[in-house]
Amino acid sequence: QVQLEESGGGSVQAGGSLRLSCAASGRSLNAYARHWFRQAPGKEREFISWISVSGARTYYADSVKGRFTISRDNAKNTVYLQMNSLKPEDTGVYYCAAARTLGSDPDYWGQGTQVTVSS
Repeated sequence: QVQLEESGGGSVQAGGSLRLSCAASGRSLNAYARHWFRQAPGKEREFISWISVSGARTYYADSVKGRFTISRDNAKNTVYLQMNSLKPEDTGVYYCAAARTLGSDPDYWGQGTQVTVSS
């Protein structure tokens, strides 16, 4: 059974940084595109970023472009999200996910980690 476990969330002041990690267990996800999503209070879950299998390609939502960086370490079966210049509107629960086929709905989801940015 595949499990994705996020970590690294917390509370930070605006302008600060956090680094989220998402470790996979149960099987290797090295052949899967990895994603980050977030859900703000009272809003639908939104896409944040993805990274290709090799890590050579990345994509970001406009709302985080230039501030967030996604990366992966296939040896550790882990994906990361470095978040800099955080804003209060970045507050929410952050979820990692994995999709066998890029562009399709993810096959696996983590339980989420809370990020709170205060002004």
